[in-house]
Amino acid sequence: MAIELKRTPLYPLYADYPGVRCIDFGGWELPVQFSGIQKEHDAVRGQAGLFDVSHMGEFLVTGSFAGAFLQRLTTNDVSKLADGQAQYTLMCYPDGGVVDDLLVYRMTADQFMVVVNAANIGKDFDWMREHLIGDVTLENKSDELALLALQGPAAAAIMALAAERFDCGRLAPFRFADDVSVGGVKTLVSRTGYTGEDGFEIYVTAEHARQVWQALFAAGGNFGLVPAGLGARDTLRFEARLPLYGQELSARISPLEAGLSFFVKLDKGSFIGRDALLKQKTEGIPRKLVGIEMIDRGIPRSHYPVYADGKPIGEVTSGTQSPTLKRNLGLALIEAGYTGLGTEVWVEIRGKQLKAQVVKSPFYKSERA
Repeated sequence: MAIELKRTPLYPLYADYPGVRCIDFGGWELPVQFSGIQKEHDAVRGQAGLFDVSHMGEFLVTGSFAGAFLQRLTTNDVSKLADGQAQYTLMCYPDGGVVDDLLVYRMTADQFMVVVNAANIGKDFDWMREHLIGDVTLENKSDELALLALQGPAAAAIMALAAERFDCGRLAPFRFADDVSVGGVKTLVSRTGYTGEDGFEIYVTAEHARQVWQALFAAGGNFGLVPAGLGARDTLRFEARLPLYGQELSARISPLEAGLSFFVKLDKGSFIGRDALLKQKTEGIPRKLVGIEMIDRGIPRSHYPVYADGKPIGEVTSGTQSPTLKRNLGLALIEAGYTGLGTEVWVEIRGKQLKAQVVKSPFYKSERA
């Protein structure tokens, strides 16, 4: 018996785009492309793209112990947040493996919003509920909210036209405003994204998502705004070395191995996973995530084995031909002794070991982001 796929509130609008192609993405029927991955990727790098990412999960954490609860549960320092500020962080298991990576938004001292990956909504909610302390209420608002991501160098100009009586351009990165009218609809607008470009993420009640989508396209008509799907979202985040849970992060990969030590504040006090991560840092991180470029002809893909000195040393976590750079690139989690720039490694592709080398990453960095 076929499982019925979930659909976002914007699904009915997909029919307006003849080139749209949807796939099963973790139980959701989502667009992998609207007009083509390369075209959408280029639009985000050069002008702007609009993504429907309403499958993401949103939890509301409230109560006098809300901050202390999140401080104990996550690796970053929640106490450093001011009202209207967000931070990237992670939840870890006691052994240092990653439960999920997420964004924490501080509304007030006793009210936070946590945004988690779609595939992990149930797992994350259960994990957080198991670790509740004191005066904390945890609510899953995922079905009530839609999320749109406006990304690209023209995003600020588009928001200047779309937002009513609020200058979104004054928002610094990882700052947000929670009472911004877009298309006559109240939204929360955050200067965040997952593409390596400047941009905004716009949270809106599910029933008003279409109005906001249409208002953004009305404002973006002269700026080359295009709808963009999951395919471009993945290639964009890959070039910017932004991790994807299940590939660069997992229960078997720590934040330190994934190169995310900046978001792990070992000196902030106790949190779940701290002891294991401190031990890993002290004794030496055994594996590290690096960029690789193929020397031989071939494209590295997720889970392809990586070899050096005639032995397996790790595997590719993500890889593709970079749409921006036209180079065959990958991210690979490999033994720390082979992570120096220029180190030659071999990637097994279709049964053959092909030569590659460790290169600098991120592969792409925008001056505007």
